[in-house]
Amino acid sequence: MNTVLTPSQVPLPPASGAWREGDPPGRRQWYVREQPLTLEADGELGGVRLAFETWGRLASDRRNAVLVLHALTGDSHAAGVAEPGHPTPGWWDGLIGPGRALDTDRFFVVAPNVLGGCQGSTGPSSSGPSGRPWGGDFPFLTQRDQVAAEVGLADALGIEHWALVVGGSMGGMRALEWAVSYPERVDALLLLATTAAASAEQIAWADIQLHATRSDPHWHGGHYHQAGSGPHDGLGQARRIAHVTYRSEPELQVRFGRLPQGAEDPWRGGRYQVGSYLDHHSDKLVRRFDAGSYVVLSEAMNSHDIGRGRGGVRAVLNRVSARTLVAAVDSDRLYPLSQQAELAAGIASADHLRVVESPYGHDGFLIETEQVGALVRELLRAGPSLPPTPESPPHGPPV
Repeated sequence: MNTVLTPSQVPLPPASGAWREGDPPGRRQWYVREQPLTLEADGELGGVRLAFETWGRLASDRRNAVLVLHALTGDSHAAGVAEPGHPTPGWWDGLIGPGRALDTDRFFVVAPNVLGGCQGSTGPSSSGPSGRPWGGDFPFLTQRDQVAAEVGLADALGIEHWALVVGGSMGGMRALEWAVSYPERVDALLLLATTAAASAEQIAWADIQLHATRSDPHWHGGHYHQAGSGPHDGLGQARRIAHVTYRSEPELQVRFGRLPQGAEDPWRGGRYQVGSYLDHHSDKLVRRFDAGSYVVLSEAMNSHDIGRGRGGVRAVLNRVSARTLVAAVDSDRLYPLSQQAELAAGIASADHLRVVESPYGHDGFLIETEQVGALVRELLRAGPSLPPTPESPPHGPPV
């Protein structure tokens, strides 16, 4: 029988921004998988736990559940304020809550922290078989492994059908994997700024970030969690590189141009404003994330190919039976519109490609909540009518 655990009290190591046992749990609950998870690459992963958060209440027929899947550096805290255990506000707070697109008076919203992540789920920073953090011994994961773990969570919650599965970027990869591998369990599907398979350019950008992280002298082959310092410089460099790809060139030009940062002189060792902006996002990430998880999740994204071993992308997209909307961000230079056009054309149940208008580049799927919310409402309106649910407790039903 799968169970939900409360956190135990174990000291926090100093070398990572990961959530660790002994930290405030916040709104997290935990799903614990009793059987080892068979991995696509090879071998098994035992002791799998997924941290997750819920909003709303599961209806008596269990048909009002919505699965929200986060991107690379996201976590289970999709909605809510910053509080002990959650250093930042919910990353899709504008979409989730009473009266919002994911109306928690009607829907039971579930957001897991991905397997391999660092905010409560099993990953490089969590304890391995030796009792010490997995570190560099953590196994290679694919999106299919991550979804298999999420299937276990759904089963433990008693959810046989998702009214909607939604995700953007890496979350969109997993959402698509859900709809391909378990079409009978996904009623509606929203894919945002994602792709059927990682492209050579996307792999190249990730590869540069992987090299930056691993080249930090404090990387120690991934075994830094019990050291005095982690690979913060390497992870920060990776974030600087990534953040440029997440935004658009016109936005950076309008916001920063060639202006120096305050009184700093770029000709004498000072920074431009855009460099200060990248420093800011680098500093934020190293304080809330784990370098090992960044590596594991980046490699999982590089492995993404929905058609692998299934006859190719065109053949496998025919498996999707959910009502589907695919949306691209018009200024996205990392996941270009052509990739979402391929998905919309290949999924028979998909409507025409939708375009989110945004100056913010790839990050537009996180920022343009009004446009994304309209797509969510459109999909949910087309589904079966759901009665309002009673006022919900702060967490979902016990598992």
